[in-house]
Amino acid sequence: MNRYKAAVLLLTTTFFWGVTFTVVKQSVETVDVFVFLAQRFLLAFVFILPIGICKGKQLNIRTIIQGVIMGGFLFGAYAFQTMALLYTSASNTGFLTGLNVVMVPVFAAFALKYQVSTRVKAAVVLAVVGLFLLCGGGTWHINYGDALAALCAVCVSLHLIWTGEAVRHHDYYWLTVVQLGVVAFLSYSMAYVRGKEVFVWYPHLLIPLLVCSLIATVFAFLVQTSMQRYISHTNTALIFCTEPVFAAIYARLVLGERLGGFGIAGAIFVLGAMLISISPVKLNKPGSSEA
Repeated sequence: MNRYKAAVLLLTTTFFWGVTFTVVKQSVETVDVFVFLAQRFLLAFVFILPIGICKGKQLNIRTIIQGVIMGGFLFGAYAFQTMALLYTSASNTGFLTGLNVVMVPVFAAFALKYQVSTRVKAAVVLAVVGLFLLCGGGTWHINYGDALAALCAVCVSLHLIWTGEAVRHHDYYWLTVVQLGVVAFLSYSMAYVRGKEVFVWYPHLLIPLLVCSLIATVFAFLVQTSMQRYISHTNTALIFCTEPVFAAIYARLVLGERLGGFGIAGAIFVLGAMLISISPVKLNKPGSSEA
């Protein structure tokens, strides 16, 4: 039951991330991206800190260190993805970011000595094909922005793996508090270096900031940090690769964008991969783990 509960909650989180993709895209058209990220994560930190104080267990230096590392990877994912959009298409960025579904089992296998089952390998192949069709429309041209998007995928992969390991030994409330605080600090620092004022009131950003801070950040990362105790790194990555599907559906409903034949086929592949990844499996023998 914990496995399915984790899968449903992580899928719900991915749904909100997919929906807010359009919200963020519209917001950063009028405000510097690091100003928006700083305001978003500062607000999220203000909301999550009282929760950590009330619900969290003892905070120690090891938990802080783990949270700082997670926050660094998370900031890298947001920063590289944003910069990639300046040099490459959203389709290439989406596809390359989604390649974390391949990187996670590879990194886990080498770094953590995890075994990758045939079922997971099949799901990864389906997911990659699906992401290529959904985000790339069957074509892909390499440029500087693609390299940045690939770095984003690396950061996402490392964040997933590190989170999955950290929550087994540290309080997930404080891990969430610390990592969101780190992203807020680094986003503010980037905005400051770029000469942008962070503490400026933008009335049109009130609703987007509240939605992104409360739902797509506080709720989302509490869910991810807590639920990765019950589901593997690779399965988490496979679930997260449904984000482009939800983003495309929301864009179709709100903006009138169409998926087209490649997009529909890609969405089917991605959803199929997710279903395979969370299907019942026999427990591994002691001493072996599944990435």
